[in-house]
Amino acid sequence: MKLFDIITDTKILKQISEEVTLPLSKEDEELVLDMVEYLRASQDEELSEKYNIRPGVGLAAIQLGIKKRMLAVCLVEEKKTTSYALVNPVIVSHSVRECFLNTGEACLSVPIDVDGYVYRPYKVTIKAYDAITKKKVTIKARGYLSIILQHEMDHLDGILYYERIDKKEPFRLRQGAEVI
Repeated sequence: MKLFDIITDTKILKQISEEVTLPLSKEDEELVLDMVEYLRASQDEELSEKYNIRPGVGLAAIQLGIKKRMLAVCLVEEKKTTSYALVNPVIVSHSVRECFLNTGEACLSVPIDVDGYVYRPYKVTIKAYDAITKKKVTIKARGYLSIILQHEMDHLDGILYYERIDKKEPFRLRQGAEVI
């Protein structure tokens, strides 16, 4: 597993990432696959403690100081692990119905959590190249996975989750929004 220094400098994080040329270079492919492995290890209690890394489910290349439209997701649940190593992801459709995490969102690049609800579409359809399967994919994500993907895609556009929190009423409930 490759260890990464996660960027917390907002000047870097606010930059808009650039499209990646396909087919992927060996360097880009290794990077995005290493990002997935880093996330998987971060969710292993023993490894996260050993290497002193915060657990995470998503990581964008810009969080490593690399201005490329690449992101990794590794969601380890009891009986299932969902992993993506996405390049040039684009949301092609989304639901009107919204959702939010009842605990609020957090970010590996934001060392002190900002409290409040971040509302996002409950369902998204994303097209991208996936370095794990080595092909173009269409992902239909709902709920928590949808939130993770949108959070990471925001990084590619220089947006941090706390910018989506209502400053005046951070815990305001929106009618019809699904609590995750």
